[in-house]
Amino acid sequence: MEERAQTNSVQKHDKGLNTQNGLQIIAVREFEPEDKSAVQLIFYEGLMEMVPDTAFRGLRHHPESLLLYSAMTVVCFIITMCWWVIGLLPAIVLCGRYFYSRRVIRGYLEHAMSTDMADIEGFYMKPPDSCLWVAVLEGKVVGVVAAVGQQDPGGAVELQRMCVDRSYRQRGIGVALGQKVLEFAVTHRYSSVVLGNTAYTRAAHQLYQRLGFRCVGVTNGYVTAGARQSLLEQMFYRVRHHHYSLNVQNSKTLEMDSDSLCGSSALSAPEK
Repeated sequence: MEERAQTNSVQKHDKGLNTQNGLQIIAVREFEPEDKSAVQLIFYEGLMEMVPDTAFRGLRHHPESLLLYSAMTVVCFIITMCWWVIGLLPAIVLCGRYFYSRRVIRGYLEHAMSTDMADIEGFYMKPPDSCLWVAVLEGKVVGVVAAVGQQDPGGAVELQRMCVDRSYRQRGIGVALGQKVLEFAVTHRYSSVVLGNTAYTRAAHQLYQRLGFRCVGVTNGYVTAGARQSLLEQMFYRVRHHHYSLNVQNSKTLEMDSDSLCGSSALSAPEK
């Protein structure tokens, strides 16, 4: 879903960034311990939205899968010569895609919830080369994003865990969070910001493109953390991983007028 919200003013502070959007103020600040349950809930709900996106919307983006399912249909018809079996096959395929998409994504969630999302302070707040921010609107934590930098001076910082509460989208929250990561990269003298995106919705990609990112590569058949790589899983679960990069030293900071849903950067970004 593409966000359409005009950012009127941006004020930067040591601990956060306040964006006045109409009559509402989006405050982006560093994570605090009392934010943990809200951050985990936003992350969990955002990742679970990826299940139907991957299972159904993603199907048309993988011609190799469509070819496989067509071949399965022909083989079933030759073996059974029953039209009702052919009619039932699409439903079986969709159920299989949903089941394995859910299983892989839940496996990824379990891994994340037992590592960085279980110890947010240890993973993101204590190391000097990383940070996690929350967006607060109407007194409620409604979004989250993290930055993890390479230890090499002048290297890249990775944008991770971008996610916005579904009830608070289209209000400029994703843009405010993304700008905070760019600000972090510039302040810490990183050369670029990188991220991975496995979403199939156009808005999920437009947000990063409007922030200045460009796609530098696509991995078809990306192996997600939590995948078991069984034969059936390989048949019914398949995603594209888009690699985005932005050279922050040579780009201008833009005020954006769009927002997006939970970035599947949360799904595709490597764990720290």
